[in-house]
Amino acid sequence: MTTAPTASLDAIFAALADPTRRAILTMLLEDDMAVTDVAEPFQMSLAAISKHLTILADAGLISQEKRGRVKWCKLEPLSMEGAITWIQSFGQFEPLDLDAFERFLEVELRDDLEGDEPPALHPQP
Repeated sequence: MTTAPTASLDAIFAALADPTRRAILTMLLEDDMAVTDVAEPFQMSLAAISKHLTILADAGLISQEKRGRVKWCKLEPLSMEGAITWIQSFGQFEPLDLDAFERFLEVELRDDLEGDEPPALHPQP
C-alpha cells in the first residue's frame, strides 16, 4: 500500500473515531447545512464545532463553501470509498472461532509434550 492512501485512511478513521463528528456526518446525510445549523444541537461553542468541521474537511469527508456571509457544509460520501473497500476486504474470510482454536492448540501442545517429542509445526494426517 502506498503512503498517500494510508494517510487518507488514517485521516478518515481518525475523523470517524469521534462521536460528535459521526453525528455531524449523520446530520449532513439529510442535506447541506450552514455551520450555525450544524452547531445548534450540540452543547459546545461554535469554535469547537468549527474544529470538528475542519477535521472532517481535512479528511475529505465534507466540503465547505462560503455562500454570501454563510459557510455551508456538504457531505462528500465518495471520499469514504477507500475506507469502505478496506473494511469490506475483511469480509472475504470465514469467521474464526478463536476459542475452538485455543482448545485445539492446548490439546495438541499437551499431547506433544506428554509424548516426549517436540511440538509438530505441521502435523501429519
